[in-house]
Amino acid sequence: METKINAIWIDLNEELYKFILGRVKDEQTSKDIHQDVFLKIQTKINQLHHTSKLTSWIYQITRNTIIDYYRKIKKENISINDVDIPETEEQSFHYSKLTNCINQKIENLSFNHKEAIILTSFKNYTQKELAKHLNISYSGTKSRVQKAREILKDNILNCPNVTSDITGKLLDFEK
Repeated sequence: METKINAIWIDLNEELYKFILGRVKDEQTSKDIHQDVFLKIQTKINQLHHTSKLTSWIYQITRNTIIDYYRKIKKENISINDVDIPETEEQSFHYSKLTNCINQKIENLSFNHKEAIILTSFKNYTQKELAKHLNISYSGTKSRVQKAREILKDNILNCPNVTSDITGKLLDFEK
């Protein structure tokens, strides 16, 4: 087993570190996560039943470790109040007054949907940049963003104090 771990280290050490650094953007944190990943690989290598899936299994451990890191520091709880909300002329209506409602609805989304909304809508990531950041396909990213927007829109429009027309366009709200 020690030979397997050494071979994995030789083959994937630098590649995994670059993968982690590309998502965390902090060298020391990336090194810590990198070390955690190899500890998990070493302790869970016996759970791998199909050696042909070794690389994807390792990357899944890596992605999960990165997600755990962000959960630990509560990175997913970015407050929308701390982010400049871009507004188009059509949207400038009363959205600034809806900030708390929108913030609460975003906080209730799943981690993946919340991340997609925050990064594309408030951090100005393009969907291609988001795909690269999440290391998923562009079409997968488009689907995730679209689904997150649909869920968020439905959640907002289902509020009893929100009035919309039959097309789903926001007309009015009560505080």
